[in-house]
Amino acid sequence: MRFEIMRLDDANGTAVDSTVVDAASVKTIVQQAAATGQRLYIRPAEQ
Repeated sequence: MRFEIMRLDDANGTAVDSTVVDAASVKTIVQQAAATGQRLYIRPAEQ
C-alpha cells in the first residue's frame, strides 16, 4: 500500500509539499517529523 504524506505549514495548516511513499517508509518519516516538530497529514494514495 502507498501513502501520500503532506508536510503542513505551522502557521495556517496548509500543505507545503507532499510525497507518495510505500508503507514501510511511513514509520521513518513520522519519526523524523516527530523529532523536528513537523506537522504531517497522511492518507492512502490514490491508485
